Amino acid sequence: MSVTIKDVAREAGVSIATVSKVINQKPAISDATREHVWQVMERLNYHPNSQARNFVRQKTDTVVFLAVTESHTAFDNSYMFDILCGAQSKTSEKNYHFSFTASPDKDQACQEIEKIIGRKSADGLLVHGSATSRRLAGLLEETGFPHIIIGRPPFSTTACWIDVNNYVSGEIAGKYLYRCGYSRISFIGGPAEDEISRHRLKGFLSSMQLQGLSVPDSLIKHGSYSKNGGFQMMEDLLRSSCMPDSVICENNPVALGAVSAIKKHGLSIPDDIGVITFNDYPLSRLTEPPLTVVDIDVNEMGRQAAALLLKKIKNPGLHIQSFANLQSLIVRSSLRSPVTASETDALSVRGSAR
Repeated sequence: MSVTIKDVAREAGVSIATVSKVINQKPAISDATREHVWQVMERLNYHPNSQARNFVRQKTDTVVFLAVTESHTAFDNSYMFDILCGAQSKTSEKNYHFSFTASPDKDQACQEIEKIIGRKSADGLLVHGSATSRRLAGLLEETGFPHIIIGRPPFSTTACWIDVNNYVSGEIAGKYLYRCGYSRISFIGGPAEDEISRHRLKGFLSSMQLQGLSVPDSLIKHGSYSKNGGFQMMEDLLRSSCMPDSVICENNPVALGAVSAIKKHGLSIPDDIGVITFNDYPLSRLTEPPLTVVDIDVNEMGRQAAALLLKKIKNPGLHIQSFANLQSLIVRSSLRSPVTASETDALSVRGSAR
């Protein structure tokens, strides 16, 4: 027969109410009594019913991670799994249950959130950027339900979010290419209206301006986030009258397509054209040569998002909109070695004269 709270109270010589207060960490119980009751519970091998406790406390000790997933998501959006793992590890440290909810589209994601909030089946929500919409953000704003959106929404909102500073990522890529002696640097990325592509491009252009180098519009291409898109954009650059000596690729599939186009033209990487991309998987290490990347520690991003959510759960009035600086440069053989200080000065003079 299982041990009950009455058994614990009788064995400890206290009231059932006192045992309940100890279990639910209520004040007005002395440390000595609290320790005595816990020792009795341990000796009797008594485990409180967590669901019943949470019902009384209006708390579930559960965090839900919501994302839109489609066929081949694990390949097309492989960093999502690392974000999820980072978030899970952080919530686990704080003894929260972690639940993953997948939706086929953004409308379904909103419906899932409505159910979670209505049923109070979680204490907080981590919303992956793939599920973000104006309707979803509005729902979170209206209800005040604890949440963190992973990825800054591409519209004005008071919803809470965390994101990587993609402007800084673009700056890092541009500065390092300049250090390596490249001066005709091109940028190929996703659609012009895409937030990530737009911010990385701005960061790159800013770094070039600081070095006195101009980047003509002909060296900037927008297309699809795919191998075919990368191949076509690189083809257009290689056929132009002002061929670049290096290229910044928005993601791994785009970089793979660009490398294919470069090799098709019989050009050498990195001597004829240097290549740099973002995020260290899944393809950057598999190309020949392996690609230099501005990497983002998305596992740590997941941990930071979860940490902020746990703070939000404790303090619902907390307003969070922040960038996390998680970028690092991983240098491989797709770029020439950095030039010397004198060579950099000479490059700066040539750039200013253009």
